[in-house]
Amino acid sequence: MMRSSKKSSKILGRWHITEMEGWGEEYLNMEVKAFIDFGTDGLGQFQFGLVNGDIDYHLTERNGEPAVEWSWEGSDEMDAACGRGWATLRKDVRLLGEIFIHRGDNSPFIAERI
Repeated sequence: MMRSSKKSSKILGRWHITEMEGWGEEYLNMEVKAFIDFGTDGLGQFQFGLVNGDIDYHLTERNGEPAVEWSWEGSDEMDAACGRGWATLRKDVRLLGEIFIHRGDNSPFIAERI
């Protein structure tokens, strides 16, 4: 069940992933401009480099800030992959969070609204 508030609903929409620990900008935008997208139906998607996935998310709060947590399923360099992630909305302009690949890498990220 998605807990939502006017504050947390500001997370909805498409965000450009501008930074990720462990991957440079050239890799992030290799196939498409790196993004994460939260639709209005609790579903979304993301892609950075050769990693992409379909997201199942819920809105919440972390330390009093609007936040989103999700699981995902997709691919990593054409191999099946899945994982989880979270992000908090900072000052209504940036998402700061982390994406985890099950049995693989994890990386903090920064995203800005497109």
